[in-house]
Amino acid sequence: MKREHPLDNPAAGAGKSKMKEEAQNDAGVDELLAVLGYKVRSSDMDEVANKIQLLEAVIGNNAHESNGFSNLASDKVHYNPSDLSTWLESMLSEFNPSITFPLHHPPLPSVTATSSSSVKFDDLHHVVDPLFSDYDLKAIPGKAILSPPPPPPPQQSQSSGEVVNNYMSKGSCLVSEDSSSAAKRMKLSNYGGSVTTTAVATAAVKVNNTASLARPLVVLDPQENGIRLVHTLMACAEAIQQENMGLAEALVKQIGFLATSQAGSMRKVATYFAEALARRVYKICSSVPAFDDNLSDMLQMNFYETCPYLKFAHFTANQAILEAFSGKKKVHVIDFSMNQGMQWPALMQALALRPEGPPTFRLTGIGPPAPDNSDRLQEVGWKLAQFADQIHIKFEYRGFVANSLTDLEAGLLDLKPESETVAVNSVLELHRLLGRPGAVEKVLGMIKEVNPVILTVVEQEANHNGPVFVDRFNEALHYYSTMFDSLETCENNEDKMMTEVYLGRQICNVVACDGVDRIERHETLAQWRTRFNSAEFSPVHLGSNAFNQVRMLLEYFAGGDGYGVEEHDGCLMLGWHNRPLITTSAWQLSKKTRC
Repeated sequence: MKREHPLDNPAAGAGKSKMKEEAQNDAGVDELLAVLGYKVRSSDMDEVANKIQLLEAVIGNNAHESNGFSNLASDKVHYNPSDLSTWLESMLSEFNPSITFPLHHPPLPSVTATSSSSVKFDDLHHVVDPLFSDYDLKAIPGKAILSPPPPPPPQQSQSSGEVVNNYMSKGSCLVSEDSSSAAKRMKLSNYGGSVTTTAVATAAVKVNNTASLARPLVVLDPQENGIRLVHTLMACAEAIQQENMGLAEALVKQIGFLATSQAGSMRKVATYFAEALARRVYKICSSVPAFDDNLSDMLQMNFYETCPYLKFAHFTANQAILEAFSGKKKVHVIDFSMNQGMQWPALMQALALRPEGPPTFRLTGIGPPAPDNSDRLQEVGWKLAQFADQIHIKFEYRGFVANSLTDLEAGLLDLKPESETVAVNSVLELHRLLGRPGAVEKVLGMIKEVNPVILTVVEQEANHNGPVFVDRFNEALHYYSTMFDSLETCENNEDKMMTEVYLGRQICNVVACDGVDRIERHETLAQWRTRFNSAEFSPVHLGSNAFNQVRMLLEYFAGGDGYGVEEHDGCLMLGWHNRPLITTSAWQLSKKTRC
């Protein structure tokens, strides 16, 4: 990968000459180190290693002398360490001026620098020349070139969502200013990476810990390292977009090292994205990682109990259905997302408490076939029937097994339009159809034949269905970082871990898979609105009762702190710190199409 430099001379002849010279200088530069911001030719690595050892020895000797490091307190500024060889020469010359180096070094056999995961990135201090040419992440191609914002004070911590948001939304260059001299300003031009050679990291730490700190220094703290982690994730996605799998593979490994320096949600979400990127690089893709149905159900149950998102979905949809069934004596719900039937006991209880008395309640549950050929939908029906007996409500149930919602036909649902009022419910299901052209339109056409009084839809508030991989990755990184942050309020570590696995499966599918294998194709409310309008559905405003119930629900989760619900054109959105994450909407057939 070649780095672009600005031309000092705009004249055509001089420009071509300079570009040729720079291309020759960049030839053979180690690609991985270049991505991390360090300019080192592979052929020079032996020589760089020798200089590192010599610098360590000189530092050790000078440490025993009273004035051994006084020269570091001068106003001299070292070369930018992105050019490791020149930087080492500068350091050695200041420690021991008698050491000289030839202007041109003969090429040496290539060796591989050993990475050190034991050195913490927040311990590294880089001395930067303010007059040195700008290398601002030029090794990172395309949209991955983003300048990080100034980090918060070291005593403040940042969540993964804040780190990602700061990285994505701000474009200011990082500037560090010496506290003793406001005039000394410098740009951190090699912000993109750390020294991957153990001795370099050790030497940098020794210089910082022993030397006088009168010169301007940049401290790479954990917050800055979190932004570097996001930088590397985006660089890896960009490499995959450009089909540079060699570079992508190397960056995936770097993501693992960088993630270990983080704590909490940032470390977890980065690990899941690293796994997903690795699956894409090595072409190991399935619709989801291999889990049996029992484990899948367990993961969803933990997600339901750990955080309010599924409860929000069920509460808001049930309230809309309850209001649509007001005064009706026979009601029928067709549920596209039956699973364990967790949504329906609350609605059945609300129907049983109606002032006019409970209606006859019929439920049709749609679900995929079980791998072990068991009738799991029927088992759920039996449990719901027992609950209906306890609350004295007439209940009928039918489980309908279908490989896809597109297999459904209105004639198979045993409709009774002359006596029943029908509602259709879909929670986190319709987005799974977007990978098959025309599938959503077919299902909406079938719903029109059913002629429901209301259609309730819950979907993730995200755009993970775009055609450009980097854009999709960017959106997913932002979305799931926020989702993982919200889980940190959970006190039960086991429940939280299972929920993280549940979300990790979605990350894997969004990032690693394509074609029909990619089923997690989330879209925003605005995109769904366009689809429903085209199918001649009009929105139904969710009332204040649903809004108030959600407000009460959120009090049970961290006292509601961090979570927020807002109304948007009659729809309700639940989010974390002003980032919408899930949306409930309700729809009905337009008057001109209603039967």
